Amino acid sequence: MSPYSGLPPRHFWSRAVSRDYQPRDIADAPEPLIKPDDKVISAGSCFAANLVPYLEAAGLTYLYTERRHAMFSHLPPENYSYDKFSAGYGNVYTVRQMLQLVRRARGTFAPQEDRWHIDGKVVDPVRPGLRYAARSNREFTVLTRRHLRAVKVALKQCTVFIFTLGLTEAWVSKADGAVFPACPGTIAGTFDPERHAFHNFTIDEVRDDLDALVAEFREINPNARIILTVSPVPLVATATNRHVVAATTYSKAVLRVAAEHATRHPNVVYFPAYEIVTSSAAPESFFEPDRRNVSKAAVDTVMEAFLSRCQTTNAIRPAVAVAPDTTSLSARIAEYECEEAAQDAG
Repeated sequence: MSPYSGLPPRHFWSRAVSRDYQPRDIADAPEPLIKPDDKVISAGSCFAANLVPYLEAAGLTYLYTERRHAMFSHLPPENYSYDKFSAGYGNVYTVRQMLQLVRRARGTFAPQEDRWHIDGKVVDPVRPGLRYAARSNREFTVLTRRHLRAVKVALKQCTVFIFTLGLTEAWVSKADGAVFPACPGTIAGTFDPERHAFHNFTIDEVRDDLDALVAEFREINPNARIILTVSPVPLVATATNRHVVAATTYSKAVLRVAAEHATRHPNVVYFPAYEIVTSSAAPESFFEPDRRNVSKAAVDTVMEAFLSRCQTTNAIRPAVAVAPDTTSLSARIAEYECEEAAQDAG
């Protein structure tokens, strides 16, 4: 007898992958990830925006604490997913960026480079793609305070927080380490090498930031559950001296290890969206021809596996949880709603 004797089929590649492969079997969930009475918030990279319509179509409650006033409903929606998340923070690519958002909401961190004046508008460096930017310093201050209050309310009222880890590479302020969602000068602003620097977070930094994020979130909301995922979408570009494929491998490996480390905290679990899409068992069709954008079939598979670990009120087919069309869901997100994509100037 060996320690492997008697283990179930999911422990063996020949029985769990080579034959009878089921993506949903990868997910380990000792209890339901989300229950019908839960209030869910989420944050993360572009891939994170994919899950919201699936959750809502399944009858689960996605909590919004910052929505545009009804009198402005006739205007075009915001850019870059600002309207798609619980509060208007848009895509959050690194753990440090999320940690700083929580600290800003708590009033314990304030970026020194907190606004840019561009063509008569006051632009938020952390939300540079806002379609409706402030027109004065006073308006900017009022809108930013309201936004941060909405972030804090979302963190406080939720019962489940889903955070998708996306990148390790970031552009930061040399003054105080404030993280920008995109390199200044790509979406808005001007890159200044005297004020802005590239930083590629190490495993120690990401692990420590994630520990700090869990701890600070717990101070706001002691009982909520945290679900961590890693985005399967490769880097659109790298500022390191590595090939973009090698840079992507480094980034995802760091994030995956950090996420695993964080699961030692109570009520923190990991969901394997990254593994479902990128493993050798995944079909080639899970990526679009550009080999970067994740296909709708892949998102459907991820969300089917995710919802199979939730208690839902609606019996739905994940494939119809978003509007069907012939355009890749992830490609549309990357083209129109992802700051990172703007860094590919080619």
